[in-house]
Amino acid sequence: MSENHDTILKRLSDAHAKAHVLIEALPWIREFAGQTVVVKYGGNAMVSDELRHAFAQDILFLHHVGIRPVVVHGGGPQINRMLEKTGVEAEFRGGFRVTSAETMDIVRMVLTGKVQREIVSLMNQYGPYAVGLSGEDASLLCGRRRKAVVDNQPVDIGQIGDIETVNPEAILSVLEAGNIPVVSTVALDMDVPTEVLNVNADTAASAIAVALGAAKLLMLTDVEGLYADWPNKDSLISRICVEDLRAMLPDLDSGMVPKMEAAVRAIDGGVQGAHIIDGRMAHSMLLEVFTDAGIGTLVHGSDSEDCGCDE
Repeated sequence: MSENHDTILKRLSDAHAKAHVLIEALPWIREFAGQTVVVKYGGNAMVSDELRHAFAQDILFLHHVGIRPVVVHGGGPQINRMLEKTGVEAEFRGGFRVTSAETMDIVRMVLTGKVQREIVSLMNQYGPYAVGLSGEDASLLCGRRRKAVVDNQPVDIGQIGDIETVNPEAILSVLEAGNIPVVSTVALDMDVPTEVLNVNADTAASAIAVALGAAKLLMLTDVEGLYADWPNKDSLISRICVEDLRAMLPDLDSGMVPKMEAAVRAIDGGVQGAHIIDGRMAHSMLLEVFTDAGIGTLVHGSDSEDCGCDE
């Protein structure tokens, strides 16, 4: 069946646009080939089927163009649903959910036994490369319990911790075998080795990126990026140097603070760039990394030529 002239022109135009995108991506592929990129995965990108498949495709794309992706995931919504199902009552102190031993068993089960297995299975539909790791494996993540502050006094919030050390050997072994590590964010308790701690996934991804000497840290979130004047949508910052971001931290919305602190720690630890990317948009990760425009916020070192805030 022959095509009419307009159909042929449209097909050629679409093909030309695809070729342009591939050529635009070439310098970035060349720059990051062979380098490690840590991707923090969570939020809405994790619960929408369309976005889950787009994420898996993006990670496999990175892998096949010679980049070494490491996926670090949380699972807050899934944990909350399971706690509701099991009837475990939520207790909060100082803004933190108290994580009892019973709660931690559920956190561990959901993160490593459910969420991680779903991510690994999904990614392996597009190529048999994903390998699951827990922060417990080979003492990958070790931490100590944190305290919340109520009325200027430290209070116990259970098995919630801050990362103290990262032993990247398990991740490196998976990478050297040509596979893609998928890490769930629980950590061994350095003071009580028989117990594990729930740690913030943004913080864990940042610490892992530093330990691996990663070129980039990509954090998928539920907003377009960092705003200079939230909620003014016209104040989205496309690039910001770490010193400018550090100065902004005290005034940021509480929900954005862990991500921005993680970005600062990554840059301070030698990571070249930390990207805050809207995980609600399919393939946003590839658009941010491999196109000239980018769509999120890039945090870079203070020695960059264009250090400063570009709104």
